[in-house]
Amino acid sequence: MSFTARTVVRRMAHRGIDWSSPHFRSNPELSSAVSAFRAWASSAEAMADKYSSAPAAIDFAAHKSVVRDMSIIEDLEAFYASAKPAPEVYEWSSDDKTDKERQIEEAKGRLAFTQEMIADTETELEFMKANRTTRDTSGTDIMESYPDIAEETEKELEERKWFKDAIS
Repeated sequence: MSFTARTVVRRMAHRGIDWSSPHFRSNPELSSAVSAFRAWASSAEAMADKYSSAPAAIDFAAHKSVVRDMSIIEDLEAFYASAKPAPEVYEWSSDDKTDKERQIEEAKGRLAFTQEMIADTETELEFMKANRTTRDTSGTDIMESYPDIAEETEKELEERKWFKDAIS
């Protein structure tokens, strides 16, 4: 398992994500993607636990008692004792790193835009709650509350385009 995968799993584990949230179950495609990610994360965690420590030493004496030709076991034991393979090290390519950093910056920009849209929507929602229409609401009240709609309506009336939104 790569360093990046371990890092992602560790970061996600500390966030306390509610995987049973309706957000993750709302769309069948999203639900299957979340299930696949959770399966991958749990298998990655299991592999990290499995390979976190050095493997147990081989008991060559037990194998010598089972095999007829002792020279095979002795040769394997000598090879095992002398073999010191170099650890495998993964280098993250600079192109890939640059691409991922660019994607992160784009995501941050989209996040900022989304946060701004949420704030605007909440403000609009509060305005709409404060200016609810009732049986006592007049056309003038609506025109004062929503001047852009009033302007568009007046323009349509002047240009005699009464059914422009109803008929294509």
